[in-house]
Order: sequence, then C-alpha cells, then structure tokens
Amino acid sequence: MRKFIGAAVIIAMLLSGGILIGDICGVGGGDRRVDLKITEGESTSAIISELKESGMISSKLAFKLYAKKTGSHIYQTGVHHLNSSMSYNEILKALEQIPKQDSDAVTIPEGYELRQIADLLEKEGLINRDVFMRETESGSFNYDFIGKIPKRDNRLEGYLFPDTYSFTADMTEHDIIDKMLENFNKQVVSVYEKAQSNLSLDEIVTLASVIEREAAGDEDRGKIASVFVNRLNRGMKLESCATVQYVLKERKSVLSNEDTQIDSPYNTYKNNGLPIGPIASPGLKSVEAALYPEQTNYLYFMAGADGKSTVFSETFDGQLENQKEIQGGK
Repeated sequence: MRKFIGAAVIIAMLLSGGILIGDICGVGGGDRRVDLKITEGESTSAIISELKESGMISSKLAFKLYAKKTGSHIYQTGVHHLNSSMSYNEILKALEQIPKQDSDAVTIPEGYELRQIADLLEKEGLINRDVFMRETESGSFNYDFIGKIPKRDNRLEGYLFPDTYSFTADMTEHDIIDKMLENFNKQVVSVYEKAQSNLSLDEIVTLASVIEREAAGDEDRGKIASVFVNRLNRGMKLESCATVQYVLKERKSVLSNEDTQIDSPYNTYKNNGLPIGPIASPGLKSVEAALYPEQTNYLYFMAGADGKSTVFSETFDGQLENQKEIQGGK
C-alpha cells in the first residue's frame, strides 16, 4: 500500500510539473484573444488574479515566482490585447509595453433615452451597465449646468449629447459620460446662452426632448415647438404621447385611455406644463426649435397617413377633420 501511495504521489508530481511547464511556455492555451485592463494604482496581486481568471495562466503562485525571478517589472495602465498561447515571458513583456488605444466609433442616435444609450454602449463592450448608470446618478462632473439640474431620478437624462464618438478601450464609464457631457457643454450651452431664453436650460432641454421624440422630420420641429409653446401659454396640457411612452418604457404606436391616465410627473396628459425632466437626448436642431419656435396659431398636430409627415391644426375640430381624412386614407 505504501509503495502504491508513493507511486501515485510521484505520478501526480510529474503530471503537475508537466502542466506547469506547459503553462509557463504557453503550451495548450489555444489561440484566444484576451483583453486585460490595468488601472492606475492596481496592485500586482490584482493583475495576477485577473490573468488567472481570464485563463491566461493556471497558477498565480508560479507566475508570481517567475516574475520575481526574472527581475523588476513595471506594468503599464490601459487595455492590453493578449493571446492565450503566450508564455509567461511574453505576457510580462506585453504588460510592460504601453498599450495601443483602439478607437471604437459609436453613434448615439438623437432621441435615445438614457437606458437605451447604456444598452448600446454595453452591447459595444465599452461599459458595465450598472457602473455606467450609477455614474449618471451620482458621479461628479465639472460643468456648471450639472449643479443646476433639479434633483430627480435619471439625473443626466437628456444631457448625454447624441453624436458619433470615438471611445478608446481604456476609457472608464466616468470618462465616457464626461466626454458626452463635454460635447453637450460645447454644442448646447453656448446656443442656449446666446438665445437669452426666459426658460431655464433644464426646461429647454426638456421641451427639446419632447420635440425630438414627436418630430417626424427636420421641417416639423419648429411647428411642433410652436404647438407646445402655444399650449403652455394658454394653460393647456401638452398631451404628448412621447411623455407617456417614456413612463411605459415602450414606444406604443397607439396609447390607450388607461395609458394616458398613468400617475407620473412625466405624464403630460394628466399634468399641466412640461414633464418633470427630459425624456430623451435631443439633437441640436430640436434644441434650436425649442429656443426659436415658429410663430403659428397651431394647437394640435398628428402624424400623417404616410407616417413620415405631420399635419397641424388650430382647432380641435380641425384636428378631428385631419383624423378623419388620415384614417380614411389608410
């Protein structure tokens, strides 16, 4: 029995030794890309743990001893593109090189909600959605307009400016949000200040977001803005379907009477004035429409029969006539 146990131990040592040698040499790791992100101030132990978790190495202790035996190593921050076939020596050399910053072009469409922006960026592999959403709620950003946003949920809704961005792989969730806010500051704030509006920036962004979600095309924005401004000036409810869709988190083409009675500060069928905050990220043209609405007497609008145009009317009777004509044309 003792001989049997001794032989088993020797065999296990030989096998583990063979596996360890293969791990050191990068044998048997396959051919798989592994992206390893090193952050500022990250400890060597944390980096080695990430190597183990990603499957780059099999033994943290072996890698630590190997690194110690081969001299002093300074690991560079950023995202390193590794391959599972790398030896310990190749891994160390790669981590000591300043990584190239791959740039990913991502387009944030006009009219996207905060949740949709987060979904898109997560799909592109640029963010952790939970971390991103936490940063939008409580992250610290050095722009004057941030401090003027009223306290509410979805703090940065409407303020992540829709555009095409080049995000690098080493950017954090905070960095990405900051870049979008910087663009908002550059694109929107100067236009707002020049207009000298009686409405606050937050009110303009809120109005612009509703215009953005309701407009079928650029030619409609100024007229739609005039409808909302005219209704506000007369003390009428905005009755925007887009504000209810925001509450529902669903863009239903037809709202039920029950939908329009949802109890929410965003529901403009129940509440007078603007919703409590923006319902999406408006583009610059919608912001300009909110600041410079066309001068009309329109109080109503609806989508045309083709779904690509908008028809307007000054009276409710006119709205009903338009509805009959559009429904008859279907």
